[in-house]
Amino acid sequence: MKKTATFSFRKMDEVSAREIVTWRYELPYDIYNRAPDKIEESVQWYLIPKYQYFSAWNEAGELIGFRCFGEDARVPGGDYSAEALDMGGGLRPNLTGQGFGASFMNAAFEFAHLHYSPQTFRTTVAQFNERALRVCEKVGYKRVSSFISTHSGKPFVILMRDANP
Repeated sequence: MKKTATFSFRKMDEVSAREIVTWRYELPYDIYNRAPDKIEESVQWYLIPKYQYFSAWNEAGELIGFRCFGEDARVPGGDYSAEALDMGGGLRPNLTGQGFGASFMNAAFEFAHLHYSPQTFRTTVAQFNERALRVCEKVGYKRVSSFISTHSGKPFVILMRDANP
């Protein structure tokens, strides 16, 4: 896969959700791993329509990641009062740190423009995840606040960018 690859997005289905919940990330990114005893719960979560999960595919038809749009991209404890489309997601573990992040996020922006027409995008990233923060800033996000999650007790950063930077 080229770093300038084209990505497509499909409404999350059960087969894709089952594959995604088996992905295992190395330390310190293992916080993104799904608990083995909650696999079924995680699969069903990805399929809840209001959370708007989409699987992401490369030109070769390989599942390479996922995106969500809306409230499930938020982290408990953050200030989400500003009007914006929240976006979250992830890349398949063997693709992280390989330079695909910016093109993947730009494809998600294009998809979101077509389906949601937001004025502003927002994302929330774990503060330790400097790799993801760098990618977010590379595609135009700016840090606007930080907070401690009321769910995990971990620090997070909220970033925003105009839909048409």
